[in-house]
Amino acid sequence: MQFIEGKVALVTGGSKGIGFGIAEALLWQGINVAITSRTKAAAVEAAKKLNELCKGKAKAIGLKADVRNFKSQEKAVQEVVDHFGKLDIVVANAGLGHFGPIDELTAEQWQETIDTNLTGVFYSVKAAIEELKKSEGYIITISSLAGTNFFPNGAAYNASKFGLTGFSQAIMLDLRKYKIKVTTIMPGSVATYFNNHIPDGNDDWKIQKEDIGSMVIDLLRMHPRTLPSKIEVRPSLPPS
Repeated sequence: MQFIEGKVALVTGGSKGIGFGIAEALLWQGINVAITSRTKAAAVEAAKKLNELCKGKAKAIGLKADVRNFKSQEKAVQEVVDHFGKLDIVVANAGLGHFGPIDELTAEQWQETIDTNLTGVFYSVKAAIEELKKSEGYIITISSLAGTNFFPNGAAYNASKFGLTGFSQAIMLDLRKYKIKVTTIMPGSVATYFNNHIPDGNDDWKIQKEDIGSMVIDLLRMHPRTLPSKIEVRPSLPPS
């Protein structure tokens, strides 16, 4: 089993949903975490909540950063290193969705989806590469089953997640020589705030954010010789 206590992680889009669930799981394992959000207030408030939940097991800090801006991602990485002294793990989680038929999808919706879900992951990874080389670290990207399964009204989202899945698999091959691991997790339906959804009691059949958090911990604890490069995960039962 890998020793992971004391490592340092950066989780993009960590103020709620899957990112928050992953950050909480990391903290419970003794991993210090920096979470990012596009607003400082959301990041700081979420970090405060995480520190209260995890009772000093490790420390969370909140940073303002926009994955759509490369300089912003470089600044976030530097802030993490300045605060914690290193960076071992990057979880590229930030994402959004615009859905609709191509004749109704706007150019602005297309651009925001690609800039966040695909280019944003490139920026997050690119900004962290040199630090991860030093630590022989781990990159985990959060794609989606929409990264291999297309559906009506999904042109922008499918394109972004198909691209993200391909990007993640390609950099996995690029970075193995530096002993950097790369895994993409591809969830199906998750009980989260995605696309303005408010989780409620009707979401019990869905994957929960803590399930994704547990999966991340399992990956980090796996023997160094073994790399699950792509994981598809879906609810075990159909919608009730």
